[in-house]
Amino acid sequence: MADTKVVRDGLHFGEGPRRGPDGRLYYSDFYAGEVHALDLATGDDEVVVAFDGQPSGLGSLPDGRLLVVSMLDRTVRRLEGDDLVVHADISDIATFHANDMLVDGEGRAYVGNFGFDLHGLIDEVGIPRLLEPDFDPLGASLALVRPDGSVGVVAEDLKFPNGMALLPDPAGESESGQILVVAETVAFKLTAFSVDLDGSLRGRRTWADVKEFGIAPDGIAGDGDGVWVAPALQPAVFRVTEGGTITHRVETTQTVFAVAVVGERLVCLTAPDSNPKVVKPERLGKIEVYDLN
Repeated sequence: MADTKVVRDGLHFGEGPRRGPDGRLYYSDFYAGEVHALDLATGDDEVVVAFDGQPSGLGSLPDGRLLVVSMLDRTVRRLEGDDLVVHADISDIATFHANDMLVDGEGRAYVGNFGFDLHGLIDEVGIPRLLEPDFDPLGASLALVRPDGSVGVVAEDLKFPNGMALLPDPAGESESGQILVVAETVAFKLTAFSVDLDGSLRGRRTWADVKEFGIAPDGIAGDGDGVWVAPALQPAVFRVTEGGTITHRVETTQTVFAVAVVGERLVCLTAPDSNPKVVKPERLGKIEVYDLN
């Protein structure tokens, strides 16, 4: 039995949940081409913007303007009034679809990408092949988009860089006092970097190896000294701390692909599958909530 409560259904595939500046939950619905804002207290759901594309990661600039990852043309868009304008083009960095994004307090955006055609590969070799020790997928670079729209590479050869979280640096070695934890989905691990004052990254290390738990980390959300991890292969969400300790497991109604912490609520975006052949023609995606009190 699920531990969560379903507060929204009828999505194609939800992604990129974030608490917005107004306190609402902002999220993307891939195949509807829509970004929504959901009031978790009232259930009111608003389409903030829709476009002829595929939105994914979300975030906000310090002045509150919305940033949206446009997956297929590998750009980051900025909402100006009712229009989504190109904020940055990362197509020279992203070698396949752009994906999740984390925007820090300075308005710098870290943006991941698939690196290769994941679903095409799964169709060809199957998910069990990804779990074999000798499987070595193509790596991808992590882009840093600065507030002015300029772009650089801050990490290379990540195995499907996906969800990200900024956590306090327990060792006090980073200039910013923070570490960036990145989910490497097809490496089945969480990787950490020290964050410098200019947003650059150094000191790459494995923060948690979660392969033994069958977790292919997709979306993640920071929570104190740990992260909530959407496992992409299971109907549950896990809280993981450095070293790979599982402190909590929350059961959901279907597989979890993205998570967010909004106030005292854990928000889980779920679907029966991530393969577009399954979810694009249907509306089986849900938003499920768990009370952290």
